[in-house]
Amino acid sequence: MSAGAPRTHAADADRVLAVGVDVGGTSVRAGVVDAEGEVLDTLRAPTPVGEEALEETIAGVVSELARRHPVRAAGLALAGFVAPDRDTVRYAPHLSWRDAPVATRVGARLGLPTVVEHDANAAALAERRFGAAAGASTAVFVALGTGIGAALLIGGELFRGAHGVAPELGHLRVVPDGRPCPCGKRGCWERYCSGTALATTALELLGADRSGGSILARDAAADPGRISGQRVAAAAREGDRVARRAMAELGHWLGEGLAVVADVFDPEVVVVGGGVSGSAPLFLDAAREHYARIVTGAGHRPLARIRTAQLGDAAAVVGAAQLAREAFAARTAPRADVATS
Repeated sequence: MSAGAPRTHAADADRVLAVGVDVGGTSVRAGVVDAEGEVLDTLRAPTPVGEEALEETIAGVVSELARRHPVRAAGLALAGFVAPDRDTVRYAPHLSWRDAPVATRVGARLGLPTVVEHDANAAALAERRFGAAAGASTAVFVALGTGIGAALLIGGELFRGAHGVAPELGHLRVVPDGRPCPCGKRGCWERYCSGTALATTALELLGADRSGGSILARDAAADPGRISGQRVAAAAREGDRVARRAMAELGHWLGEGLAVVADVFDPEVVVVGGGVSGSAPLFLDAAREHYARIVTGAGHRPLARIRTAQLGDAAAVVGAAQLAREAFAARTAPRADVATS
């Protein structure tokens, strides 16, 4: 908080505006969010290289939003390992931070309470408070994007594991000696169930297809790099046979992985988010059906509700802002010894 800023009672703090920032590998997206989860204003900037430049960019977009609105705290959401103190970023594969006290440094630039959280955790919290997992005690959030991001809520609270890096569900091994993964293993879930996996599956199917006629074949012949998850999803919506088979494969592997997740955590609800979830009508029913068939005790146990995220790509921004609001409330709450004196 800026020097000399008035203290606010915790009962009022829950109503203040906060900024959530989704720090991605290509862009920094920030939004002013109110206590009802509404995004009131947004700003975006390209993600620069280097810690100093990145922190300056984040501070710049938050400061601009703070000039437009009376914001009192900031939260950052990113893909990476965040320490339980929500200050230190231990490792972020697409960003420059390594064991960096990011919240402290950015907060010092801003003069605002600042927290950092894994982007899937932030999105999960937002969906529980405002979206598809509202009221659920045990919930799993699965973000299907380039890979798989995941979060677990137990008793309504985030579960981070002993060192703040759980749950890495995308690296559950679903196919022994399967497709190689950048993590060093083979057969990880995200190699079969993600936007990247969707493109890989489509290329494999095209290589085995002898009938021709796929609208993806021309793209693949010219440049296999043109076959992205988005391109496959678009072709599937147009009725392309190969693309639809690829989407069916994705649904199969989503159901396969969710059955493992259900065996371990037995969640009330699974929320499927991330960019690939925009194509959920093409694969989610198949995933539900496969999950229901193979989960342990099928036919003799309640099944998790499998829902798509309601907040879309704003979920991480909304969740980060909510965490920032809670940090502000904790900081401004009267001390117990003062309150009872």
